[in-house]
Amino acid sequence: MNMKKITAAVLSVVCAASLAACGSSASTADTQAASASSAAATSAAAEGNAVDAIKEKGTIVMYTNAEFEPFEYKDGDQIVGIDVEIAQAIADKLGVELQIEDIAFDSLISALTTGKADFVAAGMTATEDRAKNVDFTEKYFDAGQSIIVAEGSDITSREDLNDKVVGVQTGTTGDIYCTNDDGSSDINVKEVKRYPKGMDAVSDLIAGRIDAVVIDNFPAEKLTEKNPDKVHMLDEQMTTEEYAIACPKGSDLTDEINGVIDEMEESGELDEIVGKYISAE
Repeated sequence: MNMKKITAAVLSVVCAASLAACGSSASTADTQAASASSAAATSAAAEGNAVDAIKEKGTIVMYTNAEFEPFEYKDGDQIVGIDVEIAQAIADKLGVELQIEDIAFDSLISALTTGKADFVAAGMTATEDRAKNVDFTEKYFDAGQSIIVAEGSDITSREDLNDKVVGVQTGTTGDIYCTNDDGSSDINVKEVKRYPKGMDAVSDLIAGRIDAVVIDNFPAEKLTEKNPDKVHMLDEQMTTEEYAIACPKGSDLTDEINGVIDEMEESGELDEIVGKYISAE
């Protein structure tokens, strides 16, 4: 009796081990297949074949910072704006779904260089420094950095920012220009205070904790419209610049997006989109 029980137990263990081995083999095969597929897509993108990789996965991923009205901002649960509509046109051209990820502005380039994003559209100025790490498409919008001050401020020109405390959105051109690490700016502010959102900087301006805010002109217009009795924009801009879409270095997606921008400009669709969000004035 005891011998039979021992034999049965041994057979049971052997069978269980056999089944476990089969299950492990199937799981490993699935994992290896998934890894191979992911590696193939990554390899294709690394070799410059990003367009094929995007079509294969059926989704194109745009990273942005949805704190930049009218280019990208939240309307309820949706992210909308000029850049979102341009991105949707790109997705439609490729026949894929558009996926939008909202992160801090100063993390966008990193998301692109580490392969998390297929492209970045965020009212981003095409600067030489950024171009060291990404490829920019052709420009799709002319913009500038505006100066917001409190009502009654003695700041009336860009030169008046010298020796003042200025608020900026972290990682933006306004941040770069006011910080002036490379010494290229003719303005030397006393201190730069960085904020994750432009509205946070304006709140501190209204509270008297900073002297001015430097931010892109159209977001500046929206911010001043929300506080018309407390702040205003100067007529003179801090800088002028051009917005472009950022793509990974060497990616064939850059040429693909350029083609979409060209088509939108020729058809008038780009002007229509901009006109929906920005008045002719």
